[in-house]
Amino acid sequence: MALNLNKNLKLYYSIKEVAEMFELNESTLRYWEQEFPFLKPKTTGPAKVRQYQEKDIEQIRLIHNLVKVRGFKLAAARKILTQNRNGADKRADVMESLMSVRADLQALKKQLDSLV
Repeated sequence: MALNLNKNLKLYYSIKEVAEMFELNESTLRYWEQEFPFLKPKTTGPAKVRQYQEKDIEQIRLIHNLVKVRGFKLAAARKILTQNRNGADKRADVMESLMSVRADLQALKKQLDSLV
């Protein structure tokens, strides 16, 4: 049996780790859990410690794209995600790709500017 090196070995992420991924406050993630019924991380123990899986992080990525990047209100983001989930997924992927290309181009411009 071959070892899959591309597989993400971490199954669960803490709320702090997820908040850092998206540069959000932990309270923002808790609030989004109340506003978006499909965002329900696993909770463990009597303290109800949140454990986010990859599927939860993907949900947060979509919400973050709509609310923080594109500027939608929470109600509008909720409506978009419930009515046109596939369209929102595709737009988020395109936006992420464009932001990556932009960052690469800015880095290239800095390198070119340093040569002149």
